[in-house]
Amino acid sequence: MNQSDFYFHRIDPVAIDIGGFAIYWYSVMYLVAFGAFWLLGRIRAQREDTPLEPPQVGDLLFWGVIGVIVGGRLGYVLFYGFDQLMGDPLFLFRIRDGGMSFHGGLIGVLVALWAYGRHLGCGFLRLCDFGAPLVPLGLAAGRVGNFIGGELWGRKTDVPWAMIFPDSIPGGERTSEALYQQYLTGALDEFARHPSQFYQAALEGLALFIVLWLYSARPRPTGAVGGAFLVGYGLFRFIAEFFREPDAHLGFVALDWMTMGQILSLPMFIIGIVLMTWAYRSRT
Repeated sequence: MNQSDFYFHRIDPVAIDIGGFAIYWYSVMYLVAFGAFWLLGRIRAQREDTPLEPPQVGDLLFWGVIGVIVGGRLGYVLFYGFDQLMGDPLFLFRIRDGGMSFHGGLIGVLVALWAYGRHLGCGFLRLCDFGAPLVPLGLAAGRVGNFIGGELWGRKTDVPWAMIFPDSIPGGERTSEALYQQYLTGALDEFARHPSQFYQAALEGLALFIVLWLYSARPRPTGAVGGAFLVGYGLFRFIAEFFREPDAHLGFVALDWMTMGQILSLPMFIIGIVLMTWAYRSRT
């Protein structure tokens, strides 16, 4: 019997369990994301060219959290679970069963920014430019949460850093001792996959944060920073999708190779290019 060369994922997704009340690591990562947004926002709001004062960052975060939760759930149901919704309308409210969409969350946040901007008397694009560099580290935290939860795994591969996600194996459970013993013999190596959650954390999270933070370090035309976020995320997500396993109930949705994530990222990229072009032309 040969020892497996790959890592077997069986991390407990529950961070804290108090009397049967479980707090999942994914929820903790949401708190990390919101905390990073607030801290970076307070730092950014100290600049003279920003539309908010440091105390107002908390208000912006509150509006954004509502947008993320409502938009993320609606987006997932409409983009990824519409058939399930048609058969079970209450599926919309079963958030504990999982299912949040970044693209839906983005739309929700944009609506929240528009509403907060009207309340504040501040331009919508200026708020978008302010908030764009604060988001990527939260996205990275979310992808780490996906990894800990053993979800949204990558496509099958034999690269040295590949991992075996028990939930991706038909009938597999991370708590199954029998499954783990099979893994130890190398019998599950054919199920090794890309840890695409980390790819997305590195691209959509860390890399995008560095690009946007440096790009916005000095004043840019109104709309340019927000446009750069759309371009960067759309590009990085499109690339990462080549390593991520398509949703089982959707598969490839176009041209026998494009995933739903890529379909939704293309408009982001295009709109971002148009917005940045408009921003610089308007300035001149």
